[in-house]
Amino acid sequence: MIPLTLAEVATITAGRLAGIDPDAAARIMVDGPVVTDSREAGPGGLYVARVGEHADGHDFAAGALAAGAVAVLATRPLDGVPCVVVDDTQDGFAALARAVVDRSPALAVVGITGSSGKTSTKDLLGTVLSRLGPTVAPEGSYNSEVGVPLTVCRVTPDTRFLVVEMGARGVGHIAYLTSMAPPRIAVVLNVGTAHLGEFGSREAIARAKSELPAALAATGVAVLNADDDAVRAMAAVTEARVVLVGEAADAHVRATAVQVDDTGRAAFTLVTPAGEVPVALGLVGRHHVGNALAVAAVALELGLPLADVAAALGAARPVSRWRMEVTERPDGVTVVNDAYNANPDSMSAALAALERMGRGRRTWAVLGTMLELGPDSDALHAGVGAEVVARGVQELVAVGAAPLAAGALAAGASAEPGTATRVRSVPDAEAAERLLRAELAPGDVALFKSSRDAGLRWLGDRMAAPPTEDPS
Repeated sequence: MIPLTLAEVATITAGRLAGIDPDAAARIMVDGPVVTDSREAGPGGLYVARVGEHADGHDFAAGALAAGAVAVLATRPLDGVPCVVVDDTQDGFAALARAVVDRSPALAVVGITGSSGKTSTKDLLGTVLSRLGPTVAPEGSYNSEVGVPLTVCRVTPDTRFLVVEMGARGVGHIAYLTSMAPPRIAVVLNVGTAHLGEFGSREAIARAKSELPAALAATGVAVLNADDDAVRAMAAVTEARVVLVGEAADAHVRATAVQVDDTGRAAFTLVTPAGEVPVALGLVGRHHVGNALAVAAVALELGLPLADVAAALGAARPVSRWRMEVTERPDGVTVVNDAYNANPDSMSAALAALERMGRGRRTWAVLGTMLELGPDSDALHAGVGAEVVARGVQELVAVGAAPLAAGALAAGASAEPGTATRVRSVPDAEAAERLLRAELAPGDVALFKSSRDAGLRWLGDRMAAPPTEDPS
């Protein structure tokens, strides 16, 4: 974090000092990690004691200090612990994050949102911008009211670029996140059906996502997906300059001549106002073309030459776990673990990649539930099952997702062997693993995809490991 005295932290958060003399607080520097997990505390850091559903962070304050933290942001004094006591730790944390941004006038903040692809895009953007200067991007999927300030507080005096992933579970959430990290550039990838059960409609999702470009100053830049009508329409909510990206003919930054090879990786011609250049992505899935276009637009706006943009895009590899993670087992089985999250749009993208990778091979779709889809959940799951059949996947294993299996059967699949698409419905990951251990064969390609809490990412990890020989 940028160095602040403990006294400055108290002023910024409207807190009061407890367990420490004011004169000492004016000398003690907070310049280490700001964390909400005491196990991640380190020298010079600040521990934010949050109260969750299952644990009270105040109970772990002593451990944070033992690890090197100099103080705790708390809602009550703690015996023998230097504290900045605030009425609400979230409010204090948000104020601290905003102060970090305000005290970094040369910092370029890039906000990213969308129903799918946020994490992959922020990883890609972080990699590309690092060629221009020191860049901070979120770890994992830190895109909430806690994740955003955790990311912002990693900014140091040397940081030039801050990439902020912004998620939403309701209208007003992104506006709140932009109050902590006002963006210079806003990227909106798409409006889909993720969290449809919480928002109620795609229109409500679009309103929530539009809060990001709406937060831009007139001097900012809105990078909008020209291929998504709901995103394209967001040009009306901002006074900032709009850069359209996509495959549409009127996109300012667009892809032409898109091709996908047998490994599922895309190549295309990147067409920009600065010229044209070929790009060959190292990431698996055609859907990364759209992500790459958004990244290219941002990088060009921030001064990276076009040739360097193309080279950086081609050199990038997956950063966060369980996003189209491809493992080639020694026995010839290919495992694609994309099970960190799922919604109908990301399911479709993953199945498209499986179809391309599986040409001439036997393909498996090991699919679990998609959460937070609301009253249309069964129909949306059935739609994914039908797409499995339409894409010619030979083996579907529906894990705790009976409507998905039903959709495949209704689309012409069968539970019997020897059919174009065979469907098996199993209750849990353990049953799926037994089936796969018995039937996966050299040359097969297996995709694992579900919402995070369905747990298929762990099954994907186990199946990616080299098979062990039977000791008998």
